[in-house]
Amino acid sequence: MAEELPPREAMEFDVVIVGGGPSGLAAAIRLKQLAPDASVCLVEKGSEIGAHILSGAVLEPRALDELIPDWRDKGAPLETQAAEDRFLYLTATRAFRLPTPPQMHNQGNYIVSLGNVCRWLGQQAEAMGVEIYPGFPAAEVLEEDGRVAGIATGDMGIGKDGKPTDNFQRGMELRARYTLFAEGCRGSLSKQLIRRYGLRDGHDPQTYAIGIKELWEIPAENHRPGLVEHTIGWPLDRNTYGGSFLYHFGDNLISYGFVIGLDYRNPWLSPFDEMQRFKTHPEMRKHFEGGRRISYGARALNEGGLQSIPRLVVPGGALIGDAAGFVNVPKIKGTHTSMKSGMLAAEVVIAALAEGSGGDLSSYETLLRESWVWQELSLVRNVRPSFAKFGLWGGLAYSAVDTYVLRGRAPWTFHHPHPDNETLLDASTAPRIEYPRADGVLTFDKLSSVFISNTNHEENQPAHLRLADPDIAVTLNWQRFRSPEVRYCPAGVYEIVGADEGTPRLQINAQNCVHCKTCDIKDPAQNINWETPEGGGGPNYPGGM
Repeated sequence: MAEELPPREAMEFDVVIVGGGPSGLAAAIRLKQLAPDASVCLVEKGSEIGAHILSGAVLEPRALDELIPDWRDKGAPLETQAAEDRFLYLTATRAFRLPTPPQMHNQGNYIVSLGNVCRWLGQQAEAMGVEIYPGFPAAEVLEEDGRVAGIATGDMGIGKDGKPTDNFQRGMELRARYTLFAEGCRGSLSKQLIRRYGLRDGHDPQTYAIGIKELWEIPAENHRPGLVEHTIGWPLDRNTYGGSFLYHFGDNLISYGFVIGLDYRNPWLSPFDEMQRFKTHPEMRKHFEGGRRISYGARALNEGGLQSIPRLVVPGGALIGDAAGFVNVPKIKGTHTSMKSGMLAAEVVIAALAEGSGGDLSSYETLLRESWVWQELSLVRNVRPSFAKFGLWGGLAYSAVDTYVLRGRAPWTFHHPHPDNETLLDASTAPRIEYPRADGVLTFDKLSSVFISNTNHEENQPAHLRLADPDIAVTLNWQRFRSPEVRYCPAGVYEIVGADEGTPRLQINAQNCVHCKTCDIKDPAQNINWETPEGGGGPNYPGGM
C-alpha cells in the first residue's frame, strides 16, 4: 500500500516534541525561555491539550516554581491546597488509621485538575511561540544515517481494509535537529526506540500499575477541600500490590482512583471490578453518598523507579517524563520529576543547537544524575520492590526501616527480576474471584464507564490494537490463562466469543479503548501491540473537569 500513497509533505524545526503532557510542555517552555528564536513544534494525539488527562492529582510545585516562578500571577489553576493527609489500612469491614509516611506528607502541595494544568502550560507555550498541533499522533520515527530526524504523523482516512477512503489525508513529516519523546507511560514510539537502541540493556525491566479513576461531584456538606486520603489492604490480598487514592478539591469534586501493580499473579483478578467493590466499604461509601459520577478513565503507571530508568539518549533524540519513568512511587507523584526531566533535556538541546554541529545529548543523563530528581528517586528506590519481595506486611516493615532508620541510604538495591507479563499463574491453579453486580448508583459496569469518558474512535479505521499472532490468543491466553485480557482491560475492549460452542475466538472492540496501555504491558506473550489510532481518537476529558 505504501507505494500507492503520495509522498508526505515535510516541515522543518529545530526541535519536535512528541506529547503534550507535563514533561513535553515543560520542555517546550524551557526551550523558548533559553532560545526565543528556536523553532519548536509539539504534537499531541488527543483532540486538545489535556484531552487525555483526567482530573485529580496532587501536584508538588517544585518544578513549576523553577520553570515559571510567577505562576500564581499568571493564573495557573492551582487552587486547592492539600490540607489533611490520611493513610488507612482496610479489612473487609473496618478501617485503621496508620501513621502517614513522610513521603506522603502533602504540606505545600496542591490538588489540581492535571488536564487544566496542562491546558494552562499549553497556553504559556503558545504565547512564547511554540507551535502546538493537537489531534496529530506521532506514528513513525524518522531516521537518517542512524540518527533520529523527527517524526511522521499518522495518515487519516484509512479504512478497515487498509485502503485510503474518500477522506484520506496523508500524514506530515515533522523533521527536526532534535526530537524529544514525551509520550508518557509505555509510549508507542518510545517503546520502539528502547528496543531498537537497546536502551534497557543492563537496566531492570520496567514494572507498571494500572490506575483506574473516577471523578465525582458530591453534596457541598460532604465536601472537605484539601483532604488527601490513601488506603492499602482490602479488597486486595496480601500478595497483590495496590491501594486507593481519594482527593477532595475544586467545586465539590472528588477524584477517586484505585491502583493495582501489574505484577499481580491471579489471572482471574479484574482491576476494574476491584475498584468498583472498593467503594462499597463502609469507610469509603460515605465519601460518595448523595453524589454522582461524572467522568471515568484509566492509565498505566510506571512503578519501577530508579532501577528501571533506561538509557535516555539516542542519536538526535531523548526520552523525557514518563516515557522513561520518573514516578516516585512512595510519594505517589511524578509530575514534578517529569517536568524537571523535560527542563533539563531542553537545556542540553539548546546547548547542542548552539554548537551547530549535530552534537549529542549525552549530558542530559549527567544533568539528571546531578539533579534533585535522581536524589529523590534514589532515596526511595527500595520501597516498591520490597513489597514484591516480602508481601504487604513485609514491605511495610521494610519500608519503615528504610525510611526512618536507613533514610533511603541502604548499601543495597533491590531489583525487579522480571517484567509484569511473566507473573501470571495458570488459571487452573489460581483461586477464582467472584465480583458483585454493579448497582448503577455506587458501582458501575465497564461500558457505562467508557460512555462517560467520551471515548470515540473513527469506526472505519484499522484497529490500533494488533495481534502479532492471532492463534496465541486461544492457544496460550485462553487455554492456559482463560483470557486475562478480558479482565485486565478496564474498557471492555477484549471479548471471548464462541467459547460455549467450543470454538473460542478473541474479539477486539477497539472503539472502546481508553488508551491505558495495560494490554500492551500485561499480555503474557507480548502478543498485543498498542499503536496510535487516527488523530483525536480516544477519551476526551473536557476542561473544568
